[in-house]
Amino acid sequence: MDVDVQYRPGHAMARVSLAEGESVVAHSGAMVGMSTNVAVEATSAGLRQGIKRVVSGEGFFRTTFTAEGAPGEVLLAPALAGDMVVLDMTEAGYFMQSTSFIASTQDVEVEPRLGGFRSFFASEGAFVLKGVPRESGVAKGQLLVGAFGGIEALQCDGQLVIDTGHLVAWDANLTYSVTRSADGWLQSFMTGEGLACHFRGEGRVYIQTRNPSEYGRLLGRLLPGAS
Repeated sequence: MDVDVQYRPGHAMARVSLAEGESVVAHSGAMVGMSTNVAVEATSAGLRQGIKRVVSGEGFFRTTFTAEGAPGEVLLAPALAGDMVVLDMTEAGYFMQSTSFIASTQDVEVEPRLGGFRSFFASEGAFVLKGVPRESGVAKGQLLVGAFGGIEALQCDGQLVIDTGHLVAWDANLTYSVTRSADGWLQSFMTGEGLACHFRGEGRVYIQTRNPSEYGRLLGRLLPGAS
């Protein structure tokens, strides 16, 4: 699979080139267009995993695109205006917001991580997915992730603090904890900041330059009839 991300960073679209017989697995609704020889199949991971996907906000099904008889092409884009990047798979894999996942190669397994993550993005309305190689210990495959606004890769060398609403993805080998951005709920309310993720270790953290939840709240207040 070869991915060319165009129209960056404000209105990115990925042009995915597939060899004959090659497939790409995408978030439902991400397709913009495709070649006529590309077959489309809705897939799920069974009832239990499907329910997890629905709860996480990702949707019960994903879509598999396969080039049949000849090379093919699929155009993919996120729902919101912003950037996209291709992440080459590592042995540890990546965590990402469920809203950030666009597509992956078939040798990558992407599944929701609920449990303790339920409160992780509670104020942002998002959950967490984890992408790992299907073959354990083999750094093979790619992830395509999207953002609202631009994407910046930050290096964590020891410690790094990021507002949860600006997180896109991060190396799964990083350890982290989620706390209030300021000391005490009153200070957090007065500063307008919510939850922050404290990363520790050595690895990369991908952030988005805009917070979709904050943007939505601001836009909602400006609409006619908003109270």
